[in-house]
Amino acid sequence: MNERPVIEFDTAAFLSNAGLGRRIVRLRARECFFSQGSPADCVFYLQSGRAKLTVVSKGGKEATITMITAGEFIGEESIAGPMGLRMATATAISPCSALKIERAEMIRILHEEHAFSDMFLKFLLQRSLRTQADLIDQLFNSSEKRLARILLLMAEFGKPGEPETLIPSITQETLAEMIGTTRSRVSFFMNRFRKLGFIQYKGRIRVHRSLLNVILHDKVPELELEHAAVNGSAKRQRVLPAKVRVR
Repeated sequence: MNERPVIEFDTAAFLSNAGLGRRIVRLRARECFFSQGSPADCVFYLQSGRAKLTVVSKGGKEATITMITAGEFIGEESIAGPMGLRMATATAISPCSALKIERAEMIRILHEEHAFSDMFLKFLLQRSLRTQADLIDQLFNSSEKRLARILLLMAEFGKPGEPETLIPSITQETLAEMIGTTRSRVSFFMNRFRKLGFIQYKGRIRVHRSLLNVILHDKVPELELEHAAVNGSAKRQRVLPAKVRVR
């Protein structure tokens, strides 16, 4: 008696096409995948575009938690336990294409297909590590270094292939929320990065590899020299003798 051939599960095909319990959705920039407080009844797999997760406090203050790029899941907390409510809002930054997977279908495929569950577990571990890195960044790094790291992450430095040096449109207010500082400080650092040739921006921001210098060193050498020059000039002015008028 001949055995039926075992058909291997194709994870890429599953995440690329609509099917039972899943469909492809397309969003324009600023449209929401889901809102804070809505039922957590599905998971999205971002096929293309960029998105962000934000939370709003009871006092109405909004904060950006993280940025999401193609190849990542959105709303994975919906399968953590009994269906609850969303703890954040997911919004498209640029035009997005995503696979919407119903909660029941997501749980079924995780239980039945080991290739998919292995891939999903890897994603969860990577997101956990990035969350830890974000926390360490907030606790120990300067706001200048935090801004440099966010820009590099958005340009996808460190991922396989060439980085996307031209990052999606993002406001200085959003960058300030992400690194825990004020918009004026972000503007100050962005101007410095531009003058030093680390970035270019005219509407959209282009990130250069040289911005890694800010991450690899506690301070940018050129800025230290500039700071020393200013301080030295101020000291010289203080020690100059006062002029005496001779009659």
